[in-house]
Amino acid sequence: MLAERHINKIIDKLGYERHDDFSERRKIFIIFILLGLVILAGVISLTLGAYNISVDLVYKTLFIHLTMGDISSISKLHNTIIWDIRFPRLILAISVGGALAIAGAVFQSVFRNPLVEPYILGVSSGAAFGAALGILFHSIFFSIQIFAFIFATLAVVFAYSLARVRGQTPIVTLILAGVIVGSIFSALVSFLKYIANDSALREIVFWLMGGFYYASWNDVIMLTPMVLIGLIILWSLAWKLNILSMGDEEARTLGVSPEKNKAIVIAIATAVTAFSVSLVGIIAWVGLMMPHASRLLLGPDNRFVIPACFLMGAFYLLVCDTLARTITMTEIPIGIITSLLGAPYLCYLLRNKGKSILG
Repeated sequence: MLAERHINKIIDKLGYERHDDFSERRKIFIIFILLGLVILAGVISLTLGAYNISVDLVYKTLFIHLTMGDISSISKLHNTIIWDIRFPRLILAISVGGALAIAGAVFQSVFRNPLVEPYILGVSSGAAFGAALGILFHSIFFSIQIFAFIFATLAVVFAYSLARVRGQTPIVTLILAGVIVGSIFSALVSFLKYIANDSALREIVFWLMGGFYYASWNDVIMLTPMVLIGLIILWSLAWKLNILSMGDEEARTLGVSPEKNKAIVIAIATAVTAFSVSLVGIIAWVGLMMPHASRLLLGPDNRFVIPACFLMGAFYLLVCDTLARTITMTEIPIGIITSLLGAPYLCYLLRNKGKSILG
């Protein structure tokens, strides 16, 4: 296969340090460890909150529901807390964390820039504008989520169209187009906040900080299949991502169309990001931090980076969501937690790996 023949050349071309002791078995073992951490974080998340519940009761409740058993043996209160509130919230946190992380890995590979995140093309600003519109006019038009998704998608389409030059989409131009589109939508959000009444303004600000407060099974049903499909497709294209990260000329030399394949992976990564943001608001740093962390563990090969990113993003967001629900009497927006933890991580990268990151 083309990917197998050129994988070593790709690693050398990218300038990554070669890790001969990282055999494929060891990388797979690390991925299974990450899976175990996600499961552990999920169990802890289900037990902690304003009302603490034992692990045995959590297991019993989930087992009865998953095997379609008799739920009459569980109290209505415990069933509501575990199955109707915390479990859909857990699955949504896993889906959103994984989606943002793999989208970040894809964007960093395509843009060949380790400081790129999934919001680079204006997804977050477009979603914010759509959500603000939905909050102001939700009784007249569509739901907040639909508004947010539509404008998140439109923002990326606008940025991509703006960046097209003679049938080509240069990386630098695309980044600048994303900045322009993001600035336009940010200004529009500010205008909507200015004209909003106190109640709507409070809701807009709350949405912008991100959170899983209203997580439901309907949200899980809408988002999780989309994220899983995106994960599978992007994982199957991992070898092309490896080649795209070498640059357009090298990709053409190896028989890979850079324009076509960049458009495909950007569209998929944008879709999972837009779906996620439309449901839970803007959650920063996940798409920037997790690709770095996974590459530190597993090296640059996207065949391993993508599944590791998904699991690390899921674990990170589960931990942040648990902290958001438990460290104070009232729930803290999860965007605050991710930013407080993410900023020190970027400082660490700049202090210890700044030269390699910034070139």
